[in-house]
Amino acid sequence: MNAIVALCHFCELHGPRTLFCTEVLHAPLPKGAGNGDSPGQGEQASAESSSPGPKKSDMCEGCRSLAAGHPGYISHDKETSIKYVSHQHPNHPQLFSIVRQACVRSLSCEVCPGREGPIFFGDEQHGFVFSHTFFIKDSLARGFQRWYSIIAIMMDRIYLINSWPFLLGKIRGIIDELQGKALKVFEAEQFGCPQRAQRMNTAFTPFLHQRNGNAARSLTSLTSDDNLWACLHTSFAWLLKACGSRLTEKLLEGAPTEDTLVQMEKLADLEEESESWDNSEAEEEEKAPVLPEGAEGQELTKCPTDFSLHLDCGNWQPRKLSVFKSLRHMRQVLGAPSFRMLAWHVLMGNQVIWKSRDADLVQSAFEILRTMLPVGCVRIIPYSNQYEEAYRCNFLGLSPHVQIPSHVLSSEFAVVVEVHTATRSSLHPVGCEDDQSLSKYEFVVTSGSPVAADRVGPTILNKMEAALTNQNLSVDVVDQCLVCLKEEWMNKVKVLFKFTKVDSRPKEDTQKLLSILGASEEDNVKLLKFWMTGLSKTYKSHLMSTVRSPTASAS
Repeated sequence: MNAIVALCHFCELHGPRTLFCTEVLHAPLPKGAGNGDSPGQGEQASAESSSPGPKKSDMCEGCRSLAAGHPGYISHDKETSIKYVSHQHPNHPQLFSIVRQACVRSLSCEVCPGREGPIFFGDEQHGFVFSHTFFIKDSLARGFQRWYSIIAIMMDRIYLINSWPFLLGKIRGIIDELQGKALKVFEAEQFGCPQRAQRMNTAFTPFLHQRNGNAARSLTSLTSDDNLWACLHTSFAWLLKACGSRLTEKLLEGAPTEDTLVQMEKLADLEEESESWDNSEAEEEEKAPVLPEGAEGQELTKCPTDFSLHLDCGNWQPRKLSVFKSLRHMRQVLGAPSFRMLAWHVLMGNQVIWKSRDADLVQSAFEILRTMLPVGCVRIIPYSNQYEEAYRCNFLGLSPHVQIPSHVLSSEFAVVVEVHTATRSSLHPVGCEDDQSLSKYEFVVTSGSPVAADRVGPTILNKMEAALTNQNLSVDVVDQCLVCLKEEWMNKVKVLFKFTKVDSRPKEDTQKLLSILGASEEDNVKLLKFWMTGLSKTYKSHLMSTVRSPTASAS
């Protein structure tokens, strides 16, 4: 994050002063700079030669942080090759001017009511500033307190505003720690020599004389912490790194896809479900009776053993490296006719059942096949010890001993892939890819409604097979072709949804629309109707609100 964090102080003699600042350096340090996480001689020479700060004669103990000749602090982030450098003032004259102006404004005109708290100000020329003013107890100061501020400066206004809650919480923590240390010192000094009574009993003295006597007191003295500046460097450096890491920019070329919207909705549902689980568990813990000794072990046996099998497709990931590497690889292993039958059932939304002893094999197959469908159309139960109905999942993995109902085996809306141990290693076609992990298996694909060889099939399946058989296209290129094909047909699904569900057009008009879309064939119509179930709630609600708004405004 390109920003500067600084600690400022209102000196009673010299006005607003910058005490300590930490900046981010992406470029290499000046020649001679050290490589450690501590001060070095190179930094010292650079700071003394180029620092545009005030002269030593214009500074007192109250407005000076690092001792004369101190080289400052530097930390290296090895992951990003970024350096965090801390001095009393920035070495660059332009940065010094920006920090100086922000310091003056934060301790004079840009102050929230009560003179203590956060505020935002700035402009395009001098940068935008998050400022948090606060008081530090001092038994020798006027009013027994001194005025400070911590400021964060950057040129990106939107980023700074979005970081407001984060900066407020972390900077408030730094301030609380400083105030806590200073309060202990203040109470100890007041206990030993109360200043309030002493001042009231002291005869009148000229104001300037008293002011000169109480002005020069450093923050390290007020907090009794000799390592204060090293700790502040660590805190400021972490603040800059964490604030820069919590928000990332993503370039979106056009509107988000339906897959992106569905994934965002599923993520929101998971977070909401997680919160409800946490709340219910907290309530159960409050209401739970005290169990007798040994009861915990008995309760554990009541947990369902197959809970991990019913996973949502949005957060399910294979446990090992995929056995099937790509759609092209699967087509080579299964053979072209079997693959076409399997792919046809996948695209039509029929239930795809894999029976195998190897759960990882089944999961890798589903991970490959799901790429043919929109995210919203995928419902997976990776591996189960009992048959699950088609309304619960369209991808179902079963162990070999599970009996599939006869009506499912004879149904035209299901396809079964049985994986057997091969009697010899050459039972399936060997492609150009590494098939050693599959040489021990034989794959049998059956269905109550086998796809005829002369059947045209859905257009997307024909185009997909053409890409898979074209050896001039790499696997990555084929994947991108599939993404484009899915987007093309999802756009047709959106048009059909609005035409039939929102506008409620008659069947004759719908047939004309399907002809225009190039999807009047039976398989294409079935595909569009199935894919319509994968539309995001966001898109559907947007269409409904668009249609209803003219009626609502007219009424």
